[in-house]
Amino acid sequence: MTSSLYPAVYQALCSSDIDAKPRLASQCHQQWLAGQLPRAVDALPLPHPLPAPGRPARPQLVPPFEVPRQGLGSVAGRAGLIHAIAHIEFNAINLALDAVWRFRDMPDAFVEDWLRVAAEEAKHFNMLRGRLQQLGFDYGDFVGHNSLWQMAVDTDHDVMVRMALVPRVLEARGLDAVPPIQKKLAALGDAATVAILDQIFEDEIGHVQIGNYWFTTLCDARGIEPLACFRQLLIDYEVDNLRGAYNWEARRAAGFSDFELAMLEDFAVTRRRLSAGA
Repeated sequence: MTSSLYPAVYQALCSSDIDAKPRLASQCHQQWLAGQLPRAVDALPLPHPLPAPGRPARPQLVPPFEVPRQGLGSVAGRAGLIHAIAHIEFNAINLALDAVWRFRDMPDAFVEDWLRVAAEEAKHFNMLRGRLQQLGFDYGDFVGHNSLWQMAVDTDHDVMVRMALVPRVLEARGLDAVPPIQKKLAALGDAATVAILDQIFEDEIGHVQIGNYWFTTLCDARGIEPLACFRQLLIDYEVDNLRGAYNWEARRAAGFSDFELAMLEDFAVTRRRLSAGA
C-alpha cells in the first residue's frame, strides 16, 4: 500500500497495465475515503509536464480524422463504437487522476471529487471492456485518438482552464451524444450496451456538475465573471466541437444555466458561419 496521496495517484496515472490502472484508480478513491492517503508535503515527484500518461501498447493512436466510422448493423461495427467509448473512459481515468496529482493547491473537497470521478471512469471502462469481450473483441482491437489527453496537456498550467475545457466541454458533449447512440442500439436490440450507457450517462451528469462547480468557484475566487471567461477560453483554445444538438435536460441537471446554454448554441452557430465563410 502506498503511504500518501500523490505517489499513489502518480502510480495509477503512470500505470500502463490495462487491468491495473482501473484497479489502482478505484483503490486511490477507497483509501482516500478511509483516511489512508494523507497529503504528505514532501511527496515527490512535483507536478511536471506529462506528455503521455501510462497506457497499453494498443490501441494504436491515430489522428481523429483517421479513426474509421463503422455502421452499427454488424457486430464488428457495434464493437467499434463500444471501443471508441471505452477509449474515452480510459483517457478520462487519466484526466481525473492528473487533476488530483497536478493541482495541489486545491482543497480536500477537490481531491475527493476527482478521485471519485477517476473511480467511476474506471468502472465505466471495465463495464465497456466486458461488453467488448462478450462480443468477441477487446480494448486495443481498434484504433483510437489522443484528443482528450492533448487537452490535458494544453490545460496543465491552470486548474481553472482545465475545469472549463475538460468537464464543461469534452465531458458535456458526451451528455449530448449518448442518448442518440442508445436509441440506435435499442433499435438493433442491443439492450446490454444500452443498459451500460444508462449508468455511464447518469454518472457523467455528476462529473460535469463537478466541473461546473469548481470552474465557477475558481472564477469567483479570482473575481472573474464565469460566462465571459468561458466564452473567451473557447476562443483562445479554438474549441471546435460545439456543433450539433445539445441535451438541454442533462446539461441543466449538470449545472448549466439556460442563459449559458443559449450562449453556447449561439456561439456554435457563429463558429459554423465563420467556418463556412473561411
